[in-house]
Amino acid sequence: MDIQNQEYPPIQAGDIVYVMVRNPHTQDVANIQEAAVVRDPVRSGELNLFLYETHYPMNEEFALYRTKEEAEKAYQYYFGSAGEEVPHG
Repeated sequence: MDIQNQEYPPIQAGDIVYVMVRNPHTQDVANIQEAAVVRDPVRSGELNLFLYETHYPMNEEFALYRTKEEAEKAYQYYFGSAGEEVPHG
């Protein structure tokens, strides 16, 4: 989801966003996580997501949402149960 084109101001360092994180071992398991938008510690002028104590470049690999409600709505659409892990099977 391209949150830059929604009715919100552009994302900047210090913002909190919500991402859907998939389990790397079971692709039909995911959850919603809060992430901070921070300045890239290496590349000046670029932004990162700070999630799980790690910097991740902001790119199309992440489904980003401005509010937890938006993330939960998308989660419900894709996985069926907002905010909860969906068991494999």
